[in-house]
Amino acid sequence: MYEGFERFEVQTSDPEVRITGRRGGKGPGLLLLHGNPLTHVTWHKIAPRLAERYTVVATDLRGYGDSSKPRGKPDHSNYTFRRMGLDQVEVMAHFGFKEFFLVGHDRGARTAFRMALDHPGQVRKFASIDIVPTHHVWTAFPRGWALHSYHWMFMAQPYDFPERLLSSNLEYYMKKKLEKHMHGQGGLEPEAVAEYIRCCTPEQIHGVCEDYRAAATLDFEQDTKDFEAGNKVRCPTLVLWGAKSHVEQYFKPREVWPQYAANIAGFEALPAGHYPQEQAPEETYRALAAFLRD
Repeated sequence: MYEGFERFEVQTSDPEVRITGRRGGKGPGLLLLHGNPLTHVTWHKIAPRLAERYTVVATDLRGYGDSSKPRGKPDHSNYTFRRMGLDQVEVMAHFGFKEFFLVGHDRGARTAFRMALDHPGQVRKFASIDIVPTHHVWTAFPRGWALHSYHWMFMAQPYDFPERLLSSNLEYYMKKKLEKHMHGQGGLEPEAVAEYIRCCTPEQIHGVCEDYRAAATLDFEQDTKDFEAGNKVRCPTLVLWGAKSHVEQYFKPREVWPQYAANIAGFEALPAGHYPQEQAPEETYRALAAFLRD
């Protein structure tokens, strides 16, 4: 995996947080952000091809993978998408990119959405994979989605109730978590799954729970403020999702996203479950390559 890429570790402006990842290729900067419970490894099928045209930077978000996992603050402010997004802006600045292309999946897409709002001068284009914006999730709250995505509510419970329960059998939890979102599509390589399991430590579980606690509180408040003010993502935006994912089943992305992004370049449902970049890499690569090149 990631042949020809170099591993890096970058210190952020938060003294407690260093961000790790892989960098490869030449050309304009392209940042890839993963979701939960994944790491930067999730891009391994398409990152080398994207690196033929771009300098690809694939990172582990704070709280995930081999990046730092600080103890959550009482108000969860060190795990908001705003704070996680600032980490990533600083990583790209470290590599000399004042502006860059941005692709995010799942929690990475939520981080990227906030980055596009907070740092419009840095984000040239934004591609979202398999989400609708957090504000819409919490306000629409479909019953079927709530049953399917119970972890949004469970992980947001006060410290350390979810941490204790989840850490009691980490490998079982990870396998069930990954399988739930495959929807019969398969596509996750054993080597990638082994890496996700390796990284699933009690420290990561705490980081993930803090991510979800922030999403239910500060992130929702920030998103609501922007939504009510009419603030939208202004850069060109591509919306991708899995044709068999929860986004397809419980939301209407073509109707929802124009409420949050003013310049949508396209929509596409990919032949996948929740992990298009691993389950449908060819289709995901083609969609991203065409969007970024236009």
